[in-house]
Amino acid sequence: MYGGWLAGCSNLFLKFSSLHIRTTLLCRLAGPAAFRPRVNATSVYSSLVENGRPVLQGLLAVDIIAKEVLGWVQLMPIYAAELVEYVRTFLERTHERCRASYMEAVLEKQSYILLSRSDVESLMCLDPANASLQNSFGQLDNDIPDAGIEVEIELSDLLLDMCPIKQENLIHDDQKLILLASLSDSLEYLADSVERLGESFISPSTISENKSDIHQSHHTRTTSAIPKSLASLANEYRRLATDCVRVLRLEMQLETIYHMQEMTKREYVEDQDAEDPDDFIISLTTQIARRDEEMAPYIAESKRNYVFGGISSVAANASIKALALMKSINLLGVQQICRNSIALEQALAAIPSIDSEAVQQRLDRVRTFYELLNLPFESLLGFIAEQEYIFSAKEYLSILKVNVPGREIPMDAERRISQILSH
Repeated sequence: MYGGWLAGCSNLFLKFSSLHIRTTLLCRLAGPAAFRPRVNATSVYSSLVENGRPVLQGLLAVDIIAKEVLGWVQLMPIYAAELVEYVRTFLERTHERCRASYMEAVLEKQSYILLSRSDVESLMCLDPANASLQNSFGQLDNDIPDAGIEVEIELSDLLLDMCPIKQENLIHDDQKLILLASLSDSLEYLADSVERLGESFISPSTISENKSDIHQSHHTRTTSAIPKSLASLANEYRRLATDCVRVLRLEMQLETIYHMQEMTKREYVEDQDAEDPDDFIISLTTQIARRDEEMAPYIAESKRNYVFGGISSVAANASIKALALMKSINLLGVQQICRNSIALEQALAAIPSIDSEAVQQRLDRVRTFYELLNLPFESLLGFIAEQEYIFSAKEYLSILKVNVPGREIPMDAERRISQILSH
């Protein structure tokens, strides 16, 4: 008699708990503040919630509910399967809500469309910059090819093929970019928490299997069932977190191309030495500084390096390719382009997490390339003979084709350069 009464009370408790969880979850995720980045976030990112880590309110509430419900398993291990199923269900719904928030920010934008392409995704996985995500996500494939620079150039070539970039195809609302940064970090936080919860319930499941056979047909489970289901959900959260930062990286690269494409629309035959970089460079560097400052409280340094670390390679590649589209350039024009690259290098070096040495190497290459225009032809041949692999044959030949006032190029110039490069 008492067994039936206890079973009835337990079933009533489970039904009440299920209703309570659904109601609470709906209120926490549907509220206007659930996916709103915290306004009072600290200026310096912290990995600990108690120290100010700005986890989104909705996901923080979900984490608290998950811990509370799974805590009941310790008190009623015989109902562990039902309680964990509740948790699994609302974690899945939370993931769906997070994905909807992500899609609201990126839908129909060029960065999202590019990320949906298998060739772009493959290159981003092979890109050495992917190592920046290792500490954050633990999902890195360590088999990174030695030809990392080639992968980087191939990816930037693919992005440059998208020219002309239109502003309406970019995410110009900075609040959406901040949301993507905050959402990525919050998803990672919840994924870590879910993994820890899964690991913590291996022992209780073993204990429950050694209990009385009462309700055994309804409540038996293996010791690995909970960790496996929660680990799978954690991986889903991490994948979405990765997508958020990859969109941000692509967005900054596309923004760079959008500004740098102005380079092909102006003449670099200057009649006086300018003191400032071009307006499009000033606009780009201002935007980089502003967005870095706005994202800094919401994103770990490894992710900041990833988001902004792709700018220099795209800018360098765009600058070098721009020469092929120029008709003329003079000494002062070369100095102006070098001034542009220095300004961009300084803006990127100001980001604390950035690999400033890598930035310098990429943009030094731009300055070296354009300074070759100032060399007499015979000196250019000597440089190519000593440094033939610094630039491609196509890039070396573009140096010959542009008109440089006062420079003399012999009729057989292309043949002589090709002869050096063929050895």
